[in-house]
Amino acid sequence: MELPGEPPVIRGVASNKQVWSNFAVQSDNHTKGVAIMSQKQQVERFEADNGAKIYRIPLELFPGFHGYVHVVLEAGLPTLVDTGSGFESSNNGLLEGFKYIREHYGEKLALEDIQRIIITHGHIDHFGGIAFMLDQVGGAQIGIHELDRRVLTSYEERVIMVTKDLRIFLERAGVNPQLRQSLMEMYGFAKQHMRSVPVHFSLEEDMLLDGLAFFHTPGHCPGQVCVRIGDILLSADHILARTTPHQSPESITRYNGLGHYLEALQKIERVDGLRLALGGHENPIKDIYGRIAEIRTSHMRKLNRVLDIIRDAGHPMTISDISKAMYPDKSGYEILLAIEEAGAHVEYLYQHGQLKVANLDEVEKEDNPALCYQLA
Repeated sequence: MELPGEPPVIRGVASNKQVWSNFAVQSDNHTKGVAIMSQKQQVERFEADNGAKIYRIPLELFPGFHGYVHVVLEAGLPTLVDTGSGFESSNNGLLEGFKYIREHYGEKLALEDIQRIIITHGHIDHFGGIAFMLDQVGGAQIGIHELDRRVLTSYEERVIMVTKDLRIFLERAGVNPQLRQSLMEMYGFAKQHMRSVPVHFSLEEDMLLDGLAFFHTPGHCPGQVCVRIGDILLSADHILARTTPHQSPESITRYNGLGHYLEALQKIERVDGLRLALGGHENPIKDIYGRIAEIRTSHMRKLNRVLDIIRDAGHPMTISDISKAMYPDKSGYEILLAIEEAGAHVEYLYQHGQLKVANLDEVEKEDNPALCYQLA
């Protein structure tokens, strides 16, 4: 999950399956949504009120971690929205999904017929399969929002820059050196099998493309977009049916952060006439406006929880301390997700004047000390 805030792609590591299984089974509302589904789940077809057909292909993105890509037909060029992770199970799922569309829905469609690929955001479970797709289709045009463009075109640079920013965040969060090193090593596994690819066009706010309308919805990821196709919204990871999409602080990556996310929720809330939302994970959402209200309430609850934790402690606390109080039973990569989630909510409260830094003398004298927060 860009890159920051997403589980890693781990190749050649004995604990790979265990890491992913733990993530999928134990995730709750502080983590990115995970759809646990049968390997035999079938491709579903949805028809928008503008005549477009949307085929929803289920994929096992990583061991125990599932999601969807969407094929859009009768809306200009045959289009694939997201490409999966690039993991073998994900790539095989793509092939099987296209076969299912041909055999059960009668579409004369092969993978090589895709002429346009839209990436909803720069997280690896959504763009990791792009090299596989290009090998299959050759000349497909690739589009992504400009804030995530460099994740595709300058992948190696982005890895270095984001890894550096994440390390700085973990230091300021007060994570002890041994755990910090362990988390960075797990995070680093994600970067081993990707390569940069060209981007042919940018997805822009209010852009119309053959009946597809795009909304920039940052917060979970800087370049996150939702795609409106008639009365159906492809909500990617911006809005999920069950879980609240993972948040990480803007101090790690610009245009992430809870403030941007809540504003983007409000943007979609103002879009009239949406009958259905199809997320990148979990079930279709029949009442997207009600779901937005639920997600907003969940974040308000978490913000109050942070304030209560600091108040009850009676002393300043680091983000690491707050994370342990909010999510006490996390292990492995979930620890990083929990620290980022707590950090995003602490950052929001600090930005809005409800928290202040208690150890300013230390901050002034040292390069990058842990920040201790207290109620303002």
